[in-house]
Amino acid sequence: MAQSRHTHEPMFHIAKRDSIVWWKAWIIRLSAIAIALIVSGIVAFLLTKENPLRIYATMIDGAFGTSRRIWGLMQNLAMLLCVSLAVTPAFKMRFWNIGAEGQVLVGGLATAACMILIGDRIPNPLLLLIMIVVSIAAGAVWALIPAFFRAHWQTNETLFTLMMNYIAIQLVAFFTFRWSVPKGSGQVGVINRSTHAGWLPSIGGKDYLLNILIVLLVTAAMYIYLKYSKHGYEITVVGESENTARYIGIPVKKVILRTMLISGALCGLAGLLLVSGTDHTISRDTAAGRGFTAIMVSWLAKFDPIMMILTSFLIVFLEKGAIEISTNFGLNDSFSEIITGIIIFFIIGCEFFIQYQVKRTEKEAAK
Repeated sequence: MAQSRHTHEPMFHIAKRDSIVWWKAWIIRLSAIAIALIVSGIVAFLLTKENPLRIYATMIDGAFGTSRRIWGLMQNLAMLLCVSLAVTPAFKMRFWNIGAEGQVLVGGLATAACMILIGDRIPNPLLLLIMIVVSIAAGAVWALIPAFFRAHWQTNETLFTLMMNYIAIQLVAFFTFRWSVPKGSGQVGVINRSTHAGWLPSIGGKDYLLNILIVLLVTAAMYIYLKYSKHGYEITVVGESENTARYIGIPVKKVILRTMLISGALCGLAGLLLVSGTDHTISRDTAAGRGFTAIMVSWLAKFDPIMMILTSFLIVFLEKGAIEISTNFGLNDSFSEIITGIIIFFIIGCEFFIQYQVKRTEKEAAK
């Protein structure tokens, strides 16, 4: 005699939200940040036996304690924002460009090459113009290679762009060894220290102000491009469905190539700003992981260039503050990374509750 089977209904299930008003989404985000700060305070107290409020005061001081720290924070924010803006068009198109780190390095390498090889041979305005063109072109070409293979042969862009990072890192390592001062040291040092050839000019005595202004212009341009231009519309449609895009006459291959060309060009611009406007040197650490952090910044901001200003600020503030904690309390860098990781974990996790909701199963609710 066949036995009847009874399926067990779970008490709760997860359902995707249709929509959520903006202020509820921000309540969830702010609540997540508050919980993250409480958890971080508990962890900090257990590890250091210090008052959590004193630790948080140290974080604020590390970011805003002096005018120099504030300018450093704004510079780091601008550079992270620039790379985040670069990867956003590709991500919105569902092209997972994980190669921003390498594209920034290649742009920086092209800038450094111009400064070293022709820095003292031509007038500085002409040198700066050549540097801008070459660095943007280098980043664009580096991004165009995986885009071409993806558009024509459906290769995996995630792996392709990731592997391009390692090639770029080794290229930078090779040339920094060739250009090292003194020879064989593996360090380029400050390029054109005496002549400042190829250095971006300071404005009002502020070395980083030009970088910040350029990134602000790029932010406004990217917002208009994605939201109001025909190209932005095509990127959105291709990201939602390539088949739908083809059906309505959008040239998908052309959109992929064009979008990655823009993405790589902006990464090349970031490399220029880092080498010519900030560090005045080149090394394997010039990008400093911004290519990977930018992924999180862009995703948290839902690919909105204006919102990326806030998410970039949050990430940079946490990094600056956590480093100050480690320095003041005699801890190693791992502690600052723990605090930063906890806070970012809660911020990322809260997006789940914005996109989904936990519902009680109807049969369970009827009992």
